[in-house]
Amino acid sequence: MKNMKVRALCEGAIMVALAQILEYIKLYQLPYGGSVTFAMIPLVLFAVRWGLSRGLIAGVALGLLQLALDGAYAYTWQSMILDYLLAYAALGFAGLFKGRKSGVFCGAFVGALARYAVHVLSGVYVWAAYMPEVFLGLPMGSAWIYSPLYNAVYMGPNLAVCLVVFGILYKPLYKYITAKDI
Repeated sequence: MKNMKVRALCEGAIMVALAQILEYIKLYQLPYGGSVTFAMIPLVLFAVRWGLSRGLIAGVALGLLQLALDGAYAYTWQSMILDYLLAYAALGFAGLFKGRKSGVFCGAFVGALARYAVHVLSGVYVWAAYMPEVFLGLPMGSAWIYSPLYNAVYMGPNLAVCLVVFGILYKPLYKYITAKDI
């Protein structure tokens, strides 16, 4: 039992470090925060392998690293909590699909959806003051319209990247993803 706790801790540290490194490889970045990267992949893998609680903890750890190392796009303390700590922790909800055959795909979807919801709330309650008059050719009159659109522009592709990578790696990493090797 103690060996499994140590193994989970070590794998979590490796996955958080890998996610931090992958966060620097941006496929594209939006001007007011949000980017498409490969960073969600290690966190979703870890959560699906080790479960909800460990996945949530790994997400918080990555959020703290993002705040400390990246000169975060944080406007207020609410933004720090929502856009970093809670948003990355939300990826841990992928752990609800621990041990399931297609858990990595369902977990990626649920984790990305939870992260998206946190970013939308942050956009409505923290970032609404920066809402442009026009976004994607549409007039913006409400933060409840702008925030879901803005965050979908990068969260949709982030989810797509995860699903494509998991589709490619699923067969070779099947035992790892489903935790049949521990």
